[in-house]
Amino acid sequence: MSILSLIIKREFIAKVRNKSFIVMTFLSPLLFVGIAVFVGYLGSIKADVKQIAIHDETGIFAGEFKNSEEYHYLDLSKVDMKTLKDSIVSEGYEGLIYIPKTDSIAALKSKVQYISNDSPSLGFLGETEDVIAKKITKINFEKAKLDTIAIKNAEAEVSISVAKSSGEETLKGLNEIKIAIGGAFGYLIMMFIIIYGNMVMRSVIEEKTNRIIEIIISSVKPFQLMMGKIIGTSLAGVLQFLIWAIIGLGLMFAASTFFGINATPTAKVPPEMMHQAQEQMSSMQLYIKEIWNLPIATIFICFIIYFIGGYFLYSSFYAAIGAAVDNETDSQQFLLPIIMPLILGVYIGFFTVINDPHGNIATVFSMVPLTSPIVMLMRIPFGVPWWQIALSMIILFGTFLGVVWFASKIYRVGILMYGKKPTWKELYKWLKY
Repeated sequence: MSILSLIIKREFIAKVRNKSFIVMTFLSPLLFVGIAVFVGYLGSIKADVKQIAIHDETGIFAGEFKNSEEYHYLDLSKVDMKTLKDSIVSEGYEGLIYIPKTDSIAALKSKVQYISNDSPSLGFLGETEDVIAKKITKINFEKAKLDTIAIKNAEAEVSISVAKSSGEETLKGLNEIKIAIGGAFGYLIMMFIIIYGNMVMRSVIEEKTNRIIEIIISSVKPFQLMMGKIIGTSLAGVLQFLIWAIIGLGLMFAASTFFGINATPTAKVPPEMMHQAQEQMSSMQLYIKEIWNLPIATIFICFIIYFIGGYFLYSSFYAAIGAAVDNETDSQQFLLPIIMPLILGVYIGFFTVINDPHGNIATVFSMVPLTSPIVMLMRIPFGVPWWQIALSMIILFGTFLGVVWFASKIYRVGILMYGKKPTWKELYKWLKY
Protein backbone atom coordinates (compact mmCIF):
# COMPACT_ATOMS: atom_id res chain seq x y z
CA MET A 1 0.00 0.00 0.00
CA SER A 2 1.37 3.40 -0.97
CA ILE A 3 2.21 6.09 1.58
CA LEU A 4 -0.58 8.35 0.26
CA SER A 5 -3.21 5.64 0.66
CA LEU A 6 -2.00 4.95 4.21
CA ILE A 7 -2.40 8.63 5.11
CA ILE A 8 -5.85 8.73 3.50
CA LYS A 9 -6.91 5.62 5.42
CA ARG A 10 -5.55 7.04 8.69
CA GLU A 11 -7.39 10.36 8.26
CA PHE A 12 -10.64 8.69 7.15
CA ILE A 13 -10.72 6.20 10.04
CA ALA A 14 -9.79 8.89 12.55
CA LYS A 15 -12.72 11.06 11.40
CA VAL A 16 -15.30 8.26 11.07
CA ARG A 17 -14.50 6.67 14.43
CA ASN A 18 -14.79 10.01 16.18
CA LYS A 19 -17.83 9.99 18.49
CA SER A 20 -18.85 13.50 17.45
CA PHE A 21 -18.87 12.41 13.78
CA ILE A 22 -21.15 9.44 14.53
CA VAL A 23 -23.49 11.46 16.73
CA MET A 24 -23.79 14.43 14.33
CA THR A 25 -24.34 12.14 11.32
CA PHE A 26 -27.64 10.95 12.76
CA LEU A 27 -28.43 13.94 14.95
CA SER A 28 -27.98 16.69 12.32
CA PRO A 29 -31.08 15.73 10.24
CA LEU A 30 -33.14 15.71 13.43
CA LEU A 31 -31.72 19.11 14.38
CA PHE A 32 -32.62 20.55 10.96
CA VAL A 33 -36.17 19.16 11.19
CA GLY A 34 -36.47 20.36 14.78
CA ILE A 35 -35.33 23.87 13.87
CA ALA A 36 -37.76 23.97 10.92
CA VAL A 37 -40.64 22.85 13.15
CA PHE A 38 -39.64 25.36 15.83
CA VAL A 39 -39.48 28.21 13.29
CA GLY A 40 -42.88 27.17 11.95
CA TYR A 41 -44.26 27.10 15.48
CA LEU A 42 -42.89 30.58 16.20
CA GLY A 43 -44.47 31.82 12.97
CA SER A 44 -47.85 30.40 14.00
CA ILE A 45 -47.85 32.21 17.35
CA LYS A 46 -50.18 35.17 17.17
CA ALA A 47 -48.73 38.51 18.16
CA ASP A 48 -50.36 40.68 20.80
CA VAL A 49 -53.22 42.76 19.45
CA LYS A 50 -52.16 46.40 19.12
CA GLN A 51 -54.64 49.13 19.98
CA ILE A 52 -54.70 51.91 17.36
CA ALA A 53 -56.61 55.11 18.17
CA ILE A 54 -58.25 57.10 15.38
CA HIS A 55 -59.02 60.80 15.62
CA ASP A 56 -60.98 61.61 12.48
CA GLU A 57 -62.11 65.24 12.34
CA THR A 58 -63.79 64.65 8.97
CA GLY A 59 -66.02 61.84 10.26
CA ILE A 60 -65.51 59.99 6.98
CA PHE A 61 -62.63 57.55 7.41
CA ALA A 62 -62.90 56.08 10.92
CA GLY A 63 -65.45 53.46 9.87
CA GLU A 64 -63.27 52.27 7.00
CA PHE A 65 -60.64 50.69 9.27
CA LYS A 66 -61.39 47.03 9.99
CA ASN A 67 -60.02 45.09 12.95
CA SER A 68 -57.55 42.30 12.27
CA GLU A 69 -55.66 39.67 14.28
CA GLU A 70 -52.82 42.14 14.78
CA TYR A 71 -54.53 45.55 14.99
CA HIS A 72 -57.65 46.75 16.77
CA TYR A 73 -58.93 50.20 15.77
CA LEU A 74 -60.77 52.50 18.18
CA ASP A 75 -62.73 55.52 16.97
CA LEU A 76 -61.84 58.21 19.50
CA SER A 77 -62.66 61.21 17.32
CA LYS A 78 -64.59 62.86 20.14
CA VAL A 79 -61.66 62.69 22.54
CA ASP A 80 -59.39 65.70 22.77
CA MET A 81 -56.12 65.36 20.86
CA LYS A 82 -54.01 66.35 23.86
CA THR A 83 -55.59 63.58 25.91
CA LEU A 84 -54.92 61.05 23.17
CA LYS A 85 -51.27 62.09 22.85
CA ASP A 86 -50.85 61.73 26.61
CA SER A 87 -52.32 58.23 26.34
CA ILE A 88 -49.71 57.35 23.72
CA VAL A 89 -46.93 58.67 25.94
CA SER A 90 -48.20 56.45 28.76
CA GLU A 91 -48.41 53.59 26.22
CA GLY A 92 -52.17 53.27 26.49
CA TYR A 93 -52.30 52.96 22.69
CA GLU A 94 -49.78 51.72 20.16
CA GLY A 95 -50.36 54.76 17.97
CA LEU A 96 -52.77 57.42 16.82
CA ILE A 97 -54.02 58.03 13.28
CA TYR A 98 -54.84 61.74 13.03
CA ILE A 99 -57.03 62.82 10.11
CA PRO A 100 -57.51 66.59 10.17
CA LYS A 101 -60.39 68.52 8.67
CA THR A 102 -59.38 70.29 5.45
CA ASP A 103 -61.01 72.55 2.92
CA SER A 104 -61.01 69.83 0.28
CA ILE A 105 -60.48 66.09 0.00
CA ALA A 106 -57.57 66.68 -2.39
CA ALA A 107 -55.69 68.60 0.33
CA LEU A 108 -56.14 65.70 2.77
CA LYS A 109 -53.81 63.38 0.85
CA SER A 110 -50.70 64.85 2.51
CA LYS A 111 -52.19 65.91 5.86
CA VAL A 112 -52.82 62.56 7.57
CA GLN A 113 -50.41 61.79 10.44
CA TYR A 114 -49.51 58.69 12.42
CA ILE A 115 -48.33 59.57 15.93
CA SER A 116 -46.45 56.95 17.94
CA ASN A 117 -43.48 56.50 20.26
CA ASP A 118 -42.11 53.71 18.04
CA SER A 119 -41.60 53.68 14.29
CA PRO A 120 -44.40 51.77 12.55
CA SER A 121 -43.78 48.98 10.07
CA LEU A 122 -43.92 49.71 6.36
CA GLY A 123 -46.68 47.12 6.02
CA PHE A 124 -48.91 48.89 8.54
CA LEU A 125 -48.33 52.29 6.93
CA GLY A 126 -49.05 50.85 3.51
CA GLU A 127 -52.35 49.32 4.67
CA THR A 128 -53.37 52.60 6.34
CA GLU A 129 -52.56 54.57 3.20
CA ASP A 130 -54.56 52.10 1.09
CA VAL A 131 -57.65 52.44 3.30
CA ILE A 132 -57.59 56.24 3.10
CA ALA A 133 -56.72 56.28 -0.60
CA LYS A 134 -59.61 53.92 -1.49
CA LYS A 135 -62.10 56.06 0.44
CA ILE A 136 -60.84 59.26 -1.23
CA THR A 137 -61.06 57.57 -4.63
CA LYS A 138 -64.65 56.52 -3.92
CA ILE A 139 -65.55 60.08 -2.89
CA ASN A 140 -63.95 61.44 -6.09
CA PHE A 141 -66.00 58.95 -8.16
CA GLU A 142 -69.20 60.10 -6.44
CA LYS A 143 -68.35 63.76 -7.03
CA ALA A 144 -67.80 62.98 -10.68
CA LYS A 145 -71.23 61.29 -10.66
CA LEU A 146 -69.78 57.93 -11.61
CA ASP A 147 -71.61 54.74 -10.71
CA THR A 148 -69.33 53.24 -8.05
CA ILE A 149 -71.33 49.98 -7.97
CA ALA A 150 -70.86 49.55 -11.71
CA ILE A 151 -67.16 50.30 -11.34
CA LYS A 152 -66.92 47.71 -8.55
CA ASN A 153 -68.70 45.12 -10.66
CA ALA A 154 -66.44 45.92 -13.60
CA GLU A 155 -63.33 45.03 -11.62
CA ALA A 156 -61.90 41.65 -12.63
CA GLU A 157 -59.59 39.17 -10.94
CA VAL A 158 -57.44 37.08 -13.25
CA SER A 159 -55.92 33.72 -12.31
CA ILE A 160 -53.42 32.46 -14.89
CA SER A 161 -53.03 28.69 -15.10
CA VAL A 162 -49.60 27.37 -16.00
CA ALA A 163 -49.04 24.57 -18.49
CA LYS A 164 -46.14 23.03 -20.38
CA SER A 165 -45.81 23.09 -24.16
CA SER A 166 -46.82 19.41 -24.16
CA GLY A 167 -50.16 20.41 -22.65
CA GLU A 168 -49.39 18.90 -19.25
CA GLU A 169 -50.62 20.90 -16.27
CA THR A 170 -48.00 22.43 -14.00
CA LEU A 171 -47.98 24.67 -10.94
CA LYS A 172 -47.23 28.21 -9.93
CA GLY A 173 -44.21 28.79 -7.73
CA LEU A 174 -42.27 25.91 -9.27
CA ASN A 175 -39.24 28.13 -9.83
CA GLU A 176 -39.21 28.98 -6.13
CA ILE A 177 -39.21 25.25 -5.32
CA LYS A 178 -36.32 24.68 -7.73
CA ILE A 179 -34.22 27.51 -6.29
CA ALA A 180 -35.03 26.27 -2.77
CA ILE A 181 -33.76 22.77 -3.63
CA GLY A 182 -30.68 24.07 -5.45
CA GLY A 183 -30.08 26.67 -2.76
CA ALA A 184 -30.27 24.04 -0.02
CA PHE A 185 -27.62 21.90 -1.72
CA GLY A 186 -25.45 24.93 -2.52
CA TYR A 187 -25.71 26.18 1.05
CA LEU A 188 -24.78 22.73 2.36
CA ILE A 189 -21.69 22.73 0.17
CA MET A 190 -20.66 26.15 1.47
CA MET A 191 -21.21 25.16 5.12
CA PHE A 192 -19.40 21.85 4.90
CA ILE A 193 -16.51 23.20 2.86
CA ILE A 194 -15.99 25.62 5.75
CA ILE A 195 -16.51 22.91 8.40
CA TYR A 196 -14.30 20.22 6.85
CA GLY A 197 -11.76 22.78 5.62
CA ASN A 198 -11.36 23.99 9.19
CA MET A 199 -10.91 20.36 10.26
CA VAL A 200 -7.97 20.05 7.88
CA MET A 201 -6.49 23.33 9.11
CA ARG A 202 -6.87 22.38 12.79
CA SER A 203 -5.36 18.96 12.15
CA VAL A 204 -2.28 20.52 10.53
CA ILE A 205 -1.94 23.13 13.30
CA GLU A 206 -2.28 20.45 16.00
CA GLU A 207 0.38 18.22 14.48
CA LYS A 208 2.61 21.22 13.93
CA THR A 209 2.31 22.60 17.48
CA ASN A 210 2.78 19.13 19.04
CA ARG A 211 5.93 18.64 16.93
CA ILE A 212 4.43 15.41 15.56
CA ILE A 213 4.91 16.78 12.08
CA GLU A 214 8.70 16.66 12.48
CA ILE A 215 8.50 12.89 12.90
CA ILE A 216 5.92 12.38 10.15
CA ILE A 217 7.76 14.27 7.41
CA SER A 218 10.93 12.30 8.08
CA SER A 219 9.30 9.49 6.07
CA VAL A 220 6.51 11.33 4.21
CA LYS A 221 6.73 14.14 1.70
CA PRO A 222 4.79 17.27 2.73
CA PHE A 223 2.75 17.12 -0.48
CA GLN A 224 1.67 13.53 0.25
CA LEU A 225 0.72 14.48 3.80
CA MET A 226 -1.35 17.44 2.60
CA MET A 227 -3.16 15.41 -0.06
CA GLY A 228 -3.80 12.57 2.38
CA LYS A 229 -5.45 14.90 4.86
CA ILE A 230 -7.58 16.53 2.18
CA ILE A 231 -8.76 13.28 0.55
CA GLY A 232 -9.28 11.38 3.81
CA THR A 233 -11.41 14.13 5.32
CA SER A 234 -13.40 14.53 2.08
CA LEU A 235 -14.23 10.81 2.01
CA ALA A 236 -15.57 11.10 5.55
CA GLY A 237 -17.73 14.01 4.42
CA VAL A 238 -19.01 12.09 1.37
CA LEU A 239 -19.96 9.15 3.60
CA GLN A 240 -21.90 11.52 5.86
CA PHE A 241 -23.72 13.05 2.88
CA LEU A 242 -24.62 9.62 1.47
CA ILE A 243 -26.20 8.64 4.78
CA TRP A 244 -28.19 11.88 4.78
CA ALA A 245 -29.22 11.34 1.14
CA ILE A 246 -30.55 7.86 1.94
CA ILE A 247 -32.51 9.23 4.90
CA GLY A 248 -33.84 12.15 2.82
CA LEU A 249 -34.93 9.96 -0.11
CA GLY A 250 -36.62 7.60 2.31
CA LEU A 251 -38.59 10.46 3.83
CA MET A 252 -39.53 11.82 0.37
CA PHE A 253 -40.74 8.38 -0.71
CA ALA A 254 -42.75 8.01 2.50
CA ALA A 255 -44.30 11.48 1.99
CA SER A 256 -45.24 10.75 -1.63
CA THR A 257 -46.78 7.43 -0.61
CA PHE A 258 -48.72 9.07 2.23
CA PHE A 259 -50.15 11.88 0.08
CA GLY A 260 -50.85 9.47 -2.78
CA ILE A 261 -53.27 7.45 -0.67
CA ASN A 262 -56.91 8.52 -0.88
CA ALA A 263 -58.12 8.29 2.68
CA THR A 264 -61.76 7.33 3.20
CA PRO A 265 -63.48 9.69 5.65
CA THR A 266 -65.11 8.01 8.64
CA ALA A 267 -67.38 10.94 9.46
CA LYS A 268 -69.75 13.01 7.41
CA VAL A 269 -68.01 16.05 5.94
CA PRO A 270 -69.80 18.97 4.25
CA PRO A 271 -69.48 18.78 0.44
CA GLU A 272 -67.72 22.15 0.18
CA MET A 273 -65.11 21.11 2.77
CA MET A 274 -64.63 17.76 1.02
CA HIS A 275 -64.14 19.55 -2.30
CA GLN A 276 -61.61 21.92 -0.75
CA ALA A 277 -59.73 19.03 0.86
CA GLN A 278 -59.64 17.16 -2.46
CA GLU A 279 -58.26 20.24 -4.22
CA GLN A 280 -55.53 20.62 -1.59
CA MET A 281 -54.64 16.93 -1.86
CA SER A 282 -54.56 17.15 -5.64
CA SER A 283 -52.34 20.23 -5.47
CA MET A 284 -49.99 18.47 -3.03
CA GLN A 285 -49.77 15.46 -5.35
CA LEU A 286 -48.92 17.76 -8.27
CA TYR A 287 -46.15 19.42 -6.27
CA ILE A 288 -44.68 16.04 -5.30
CA LYS A 289 -44.95 14.89 -8.93
CA GLU A 290 -43.12 18.02 -10.13
CA ILE A 291 -40.38 17.49 -7.54
CA TRP A 292 -39.91 13.90 -8.71
CA ASN A 293 -39.75 15.17 -12.32
CA LEU A 294 -36.69 17.25 -11.43
CA PRO A 295 -33.29 15.79 -12.37
CA ILE A 296 -32.88 14.35 -8.87
CA ALA A 297 -30.19 11.82 -9.85
CA THR A 298 -28.22 14.55 -11.65
CA ILE A 299 -28.56 16.85 -8.64
CA PHE A 300 -27.25 14.22 -6.21
CA ILE A 301 -24.40 13.09 -8.46
CA CYS A 302 -23.35 16.67 -9.20
CA PHE A 303 -23.69 17.51 -5.53
CA ILE A 304 -21.16 14.82 -4.59
CA ILE A 305 -18.79 15.76 -7.43
CA TYR A 306 -18.98 19.49 -6.72
CA PHE A 307 -18.63 18.88 -3.01
CA ILE A 308 -15.45 16.86 -3.62
CA GLY A 309 -14.09 19.37 -6.15
CA GLY A 310 -14.98 22.42 -4.07
CA TYR A 311 -13.69 20.79 -0.92
CA PHE A 312 -10.40 19.80 -2.60
CA LEU A 313 -9.95 23.33 -3.91
CA TYR A 314 -10.67 25.15 -0.67
CA SER A 315 -9.01 22.57 1.60
CA SER A 316 -5.72 23.14 -0.19
CA PHE A 317 -6.01 26.77 0.95
CA TYR A 318 -6.92 25.70 4.49
CA ALA A 319 -4.02 23.22 4.64
CA ALA A 320 -1.56 25.87 3.44
CA ILE A 321 -2.86 28.33 6.07
CA GLY A 322 -2.63 25.67 8.78
CA ALA A 323 1.00 25.00 7.85
CA ALA A 324 1.84 28.72 7.82
CA VAL A 325 0.48 29.65 11.28
CA ASP A 326 1.11 28.41 14.81
CA ASN A 327 -2.44 28.80 16.15
CA GLU A 328 -6.00 29.45 14.97
CA THR A 329 -5.88 33.09 16.07
CA ASP A 330 -3.14 33.85 13.54
CA SER A 331 -5.16 32.17 10.78
CA GLN A 332 -8.05 34.67 10.91
CA GLN A 333 -6.31 37.23 8.70
CA PHE A 334 -6.11 34.67 5.88
CA LEU A 335 -9.60 33.16 6.13
CA LEU A 336 -11.70 36.11 4.90
CA PRO A 337 -10.44 35.95 1.27
CA ILE A 338 -11.31 32.24 1.28
CA ILE A 339 -14.83 32.62 2.67
CA MET A 340 -15.84 35.63 0.54
CA PRO A 341 -16.14 33.71 -2.80
CA LEU A 342 -18.42 31.17 -1.08
CA ILE A 343 -20.68 33.92 0.26
CA LEU A 344 -20.62 35.59 -3.17
CA GLY A 345 -21.77 32.33 -4.76
CA VAL A 346 -24.76 32.08 -2.41
CA TYR A 347 -25.83 35.68 -3.09
CA ILE A 348 -25.47 35.28 -6.86
CA GLY A 349 -27.51 32.09 -6.69
CA PHE A 350 -30.43 33.54 -4.76
CA PHE A 351 -30.56 36.95 -6.45
CA THR A 352 -29.60 36.05 -10.03
CA VAL A 353 -30.30 32.40 -10.75
CA ILE A 354 -33.95 32.58 -9.66
CA ASN A 355 -34.63 35.44 -12.12
CA ASP A 356 -32.44 34.30 -15.01
CA PRO A 357 -30.92 30.82 -14.48
CA HIS A 358 -29.46 30.74 -17.99
CA GLY A 359 -28.31 34.37 -18.14
CA ASN A 360 -24.74 35.53 -18.61
CA ILE A 361 -24.06 36.26 -14.94
CA ALA A 362 -25.39 32.90 -13.70
CA THR A 363 -23.57 31.03 -16.47
CA VAL A 364 -20.22 32.78 -15.93
CA PHE A 365 -20.19 32.30 -12.16
CA SER A 366 -21.20 28.65 -12.59
CA MET A 367 -17.92 28.27 -14.51
CA VAL A 368 -15.70 30.26 -12.13
CA PRO A 369 -14.17 27.52 -9.91
CA LEU A 370 -14.40 29.45 -6.64
CA THR A 371 -18.19 29.89 -7.01
CA SER A 372 -19.21 27.07 -9.40
CA PRO A 373 -19.93 24.44 -6.69
CA ILE A 374 -22.72 26.65 -5.34
CA VAL A 375 -24.04 28.51 -8.42
CA MET A 376 -24.10 25.47 -10.73
CA LEU A 377 -26.04 23.42 -8.18
CA MET A 378 -28.63 26.19 -8.04
CA ARG A 379 -28.90 26.15 -11.85
CA ILE A 380 -29.18 22.37 -12.32
CA PRO A 381 -32.87 22.10 -11.18
CA PHE A 382 -33.75 24.53 -14.02
CA GLY A 383 -32.07 22.29 -16.60
CA VAL A 384 -28.46 22.88 -17.64
CA PRO A 385 -26.83 21.48 -20.82
CA TRP A 386 -24.52 18.59 -20.01
CA TRP A 387 -21.56 20.27 -21.72
CA GLN A 388 -21.78 23.25 -19.36
CA ILE A 389 -21.74 20.92 -16.34
CA ALA A 390 -18.81 18.97 -17.77
CA LEU A 391 -16.87 22.14 -18.61
CA SER A 392 -17.52 23.56 -15.14
CA MET A 393 -16.24 20.35 -13.51
CA ILE A 394 -13.13 20.26 -15.69
CA ILE A 395 -12.30 23.87 -14.81
CA LEU A 396 -12.94 23.18 -11.11
CA PHE A 397 -10.67 20.14 -10.86
CA GLY A 398 -8.08 21.71 -13.15
CA THR A 399 -7.96 24.76 -10.90
CA PHE A 400 -7.60 22.46 -7.90
CA LEU A 401 -4.50 20.86 -9.41
CA GLY A 402 -2.99 24.29 -10.03
CA VAL A 403 -3.89 25.61 -6.57
CA VAL A 404 -2.64 22.49 -4.78
CA TRP A 405 0.70 22.86 -6.57
CA PHE A 406 1.05 26.45 -5.27
CA ALA A 407 -0.35 25.53 -1.84
CA SER A 408 2.16 22.71 -1.47
CA LYS A 409 4.97 25.28 -1.80
CA ILE A 410 3.59 27.18 1.20
CA TYR A 411 2.89 23.91 3.01
CA ARG A 412 6.39 22.45 2.76
CA VAL A 413 8.04 25.71 3.90
CA GLY A 414 5.56 26.69 6.60
CA ILE A 415 5.13 23.23 8.14
CA LEU A 416 8.46 23.58 10.00
CA MET A 417 8.25 27.33 10.59
CA TYR A 418 7.73 28.22 14.26
CA GLY A 419 7.56 31.35 16.37
CA LYS A 420 6.92 33.84 13.59
CA LYS A 421 3.59 35.25 12.49
CA PRO A 422 3.41 35.00 8.70
CA THR A 423 2.26 37.85 6.51
CA TRP A 424 1.03 37.97 2.93
CA LYS A 425 4.52 39.09 1.94
CA GLU A 426 6.06 36.06 3.66
CA LEU A 427 3.65 33.70 1.89
CA TYR A 428 4.63 35.24 -1.44
CA LYS A 429 8.29 34.63 -0.65
CA TRP A 430 7.57 30.99 0.18
CA LEU A 431 5.84 30.58 -3.19
CA LYS A 432 9.03 31.73 -4.90
CA TYR A 433 11.26 29.22 -3.09
